[in-house]
Amino acid sequence: MNIQIYLKGEAAIKDISEVARIYGVSTRTIRYYEELGLLQPDRTKGNKRIYSKAEIVKLRLILRGKRYGFTLDEIKEMILLFDKDRTGRKQLERTIEFGHEKVDQIEAKIQELTDMKAEMEQLLAGFANKLNDLKGE
Repeated sequence: MNIQIYLKGEAAIKDISEVARIYGVSTRTIRYYEELGLLQPDRTKGNKRIYSKAEIVKLRLILRGKRYGFTLDEIKEMILLFDKDRTGRKQLERTIEFGHEKVDQIEAKIQELTDMKAEMEQLLAGFANKLNDLKGE
């Protein structure tokens, strides 16, 4: 595989194949994020996508957001807020809101799973007792 690194000023710029390899995603996934407006890579004269440090940071945010269960719409909103407010304040405020919502969802899921586990343990204990009764016949 021929991995190319382009130089733009002093920042190393990576092509789509290298970015995909580094972050363990497919080039198709990266292109999809571009279609959604989450990423805006520059292009070479030959029309190859090249990713600046800023775009790579955005990709890392997207992947982190996905890992924490955020939707792509939520991630997009958080990313685009920084473009509108370079202080980052609005982005942080919205990220905190989304984060609290996600924590609430996780806590509800934990409770649901805890209840399910207790019910399953109760059923298993009942089944074990029934089996012991059948063995004792």
